Amino acid sequence: MSEKAIKEKKVSFGGALFVLLFLCVAMFMQIFVLHQDWVTHITLLLAALVAGIVAMLSGYTWDDVQNGILYGCNIAMIPMLILMLVGVLIASWIPAGVIPTLIYYGLLILSPNVFLVTVCFVCTVASLATGSSWTTGATFGVAFMGIGMGLGIPPAMTAGAVVSGAIFGDKMSPLSDSTNLAAGVGEADLFDHIKSMIYTTGPAIIIALAIYAVIGMKFVGGTVNTEQITSILTGLKDNYFISPIAIIPPIIVVVLAVKKVSGLAVMVIASVIGAIFAMLFQGIGLGDMLSILNYGYTSSTGVAEVDALLSRGGLQSMMWTISLGFVALSLGGILEKTGMLEALLSKISGLVSNVRGLIITHVLSAILVNIFSASQYMAIIIPGRMLVPAYKKLNILPQVCSRTCEDSATVTSPLIPWGLCGVYFTGVLGVSTVEYLPYTYLAFLAPAIAIIYGATNKFVWREGEKPSVKTYHDNETAEING
Repeated sequence: MSEKAIKEKKVSFGGALFVLLFLCVAMFMQIFVLHQDWVTHITLLLAALVAGIVAMLSGYTWDDVQNGILYGCNIAMIPMLILMLVGVLIASWIPAGVIPTLIYYGLLILSPNVFLVTVCFVCTVASLATGSSWTTGATFGVAFMGIGMGLGIPPAMTAGAVVSGAIFGDKMSPLSDSTNLAAGVGEADLFDHIKSMIYTTGPAIIIALAIYAVIGMKFVGGTVNTEQITSILTGLKDNYFISPIAIIPPIIVVVLAVKKVSGLAVMVIASVIGAIFAMLFQGIGLGDMLSILNYGYTSSTGVAEVDALLSRGGLQSMMWTISLGFVALSLGGILEKTGMLEALLSKISGLVSNVRGLIITHVLSAILVNIFSASQYMAIIIPGRMLVPAYKKLNILPQVCSRTCEDSATVTSPLIPWGLCGVYFTGVLGVSTVEYLPYTYLAFLAPAIAIIYGATNKFVWREGEKPSVKTYHDNETAEING
């Protein structure tokens, strides 16, 4: 190809902006006009089509566009394979007694004297065990709302504690789709991503628990009706293997993660151990176990809350999210490999030329995408992929980028009244988003801590540095060239 032809391969800022605006308008039409919340894949495919057309009009060939798609899919491959195994892992850990045991012991700590902090903590444990904020909200959340009313605690406070605990696990659990998606978008190892989030989400949840403990003290002395909690505990105890032995698989996962074993390998090992436990302790046959691993586990205890919480998992249950990840990252690959992200980034290069500007820009842009797209997935993918090159040019480790995706997009999604998470939690908890928003402390603390770290250049690791509690050298003025 001639030098002239090569130079003609350039998408203008206007062309790149057109594609981004098309995506925003299309998402708005899909959600607010057509009220089709679950057809995001098609909207993304249309955006990818528009991006491809703009790229070819700008001098790129179809092969260039296709290479961008394959590049995006390649980035998605390991995270999506891990997501498949997450479904398998959940399906094995439920009948193995792992998840029921974690939930059972979590519920035992319920105390009316520290109700709000207990609500947040139990929902944290449940969401970590299941990887699902929605499931936690629909089960424990609903139960706690009733208990809180009996204690005379304002429903908005209880709902805020439920949501804070629920989104903690959605952000931190290796079983969560958003956790795996953010790691993929930022090109980070799954467990490096999770360990990195400890530095922001760890302080955030500790401060949130402390606040709930303080404001909950004025409700001390109430009498809680434990009938519903007792029903759940009995349902778990009578139908599942509840024992400290069942905590062995999670311990193995933690040990393997510390040993830096591949996330894919960890999921395989943990799933196999879970399946063995299920067959040994729950008496499930090999044929039934294979079916459960593929299609998921169905709980039939007769206790509605238990059955709703534990009827889930299976490889097939993850396919909606997996297909979304492939389609979204295919679009991201086109935007990246045809220079559209670079064209957009060039207009904000002054904002992202140092650590402070990059982190703050990432956090704020993700929140804006959350507001306009009503989707935490889009809020993770669009700013994340757009700013990955900026992180690389500053030699910042990928887990900082993936961490910031979650510190901004995942935690704020339940605060958007018209967003999927906001609508969901309002529906199951019976409290409007605007009412519980002031009490959802984790959702404010995580992005605030991320911005503080960016502004002070703490815990922002560079290539060649190992994450630790020390403060690293100030690289704030490193400029992005090109």
